[in-house]
Amino acid sequence: GPAPVRASPLARRRAAELGVDLASVKPSDRGVISVADVEAASKPAVTPEARMRRAIAATMSRSKREIPHFHLRHTVDLAPAIAFLEGANAARIPEERVLMGALLVRAVARAARAVPELNARWSGDGGVTSSEVHVGVAISLRNGGLVAPAIRDADKLPLSALMRALVDAATRARAGALRSSEMSDATITLTSLGERGVDEVFPIIFPPQVAMVGAGAVRTRPWVVDGAVVARPLVDLTLAVDHRVTDGHRAARFLLEMEKALAAPTEEP
Repeated sequence: GPAPVRASPLARRRAAELGVDLASVKPSDRGVISVADVEAASKPAVTPEARMRRAIAATMSRSKREIPHFHLRHTVDLAPAIAFLEGANAARIPEERVLMGALLVRAVARAARAVPELNARWSGDGGVTSSEVHVGVAISLRNGGLVAPAIRDADKLPLSALMRALVDAATRARAGALRSSEMSDATITLTSLGERGVDEVFPIIFPPQVAMVGAGAVRTRPWVVDGAVVARPLVDLTLAVDHRVTDGHRAARFLLEMEKALAAPTEEP
């Protein structure tokens, strides 16, 4: 039969109090179960979700505590981007269609290249600019929690490859199959809460990054074009910036570069 369970008399008493089956307890010391082993076995296991929530909480608390954030907002007319996508997708099968998310990632990547101070990491005494543009994309998981895997070299990918990378990252994130390098490689992050129907998001920067972009819902709203009020699909882009590395002037230029990229989208990078 199975080997008899070896446990100290105190451990046996504690197990009876807590309703712990001694056969399920791993002994930590010389094969004899102690009171501490029994108590450890009685605690509920920490789920990966709880662990992730704890890690996010620690990172975000550090971010708010240590990074002097400032935020900018800019409203962008997405009519040209939507028209471009309709044309680009007309000949594609549904699985290969490009979504607005890919154009937003491309716009962040272009702006990051144009305003390199925001494509950087904070090290003890300053921002260190990255020569590569790896855009982290915030993905909410079904069981709660959030990850932001990096789309590597997002500024160099044709749009269809960028879309494939986005779908792949989201699929693997939800399957729990991301590599840790994908989580740490991002040089700047985009969070898009548009599908939640909110207009604006004021992001909290992921350290050691120094900037984060938020995109709200695309909504049809009144907009003035050539002196006339017309209905246009608009998005509010917000930018959170670490004030230690740059100023409002550069941050404003970043959002204008994003607007430029969304006003004239292309398939090629």
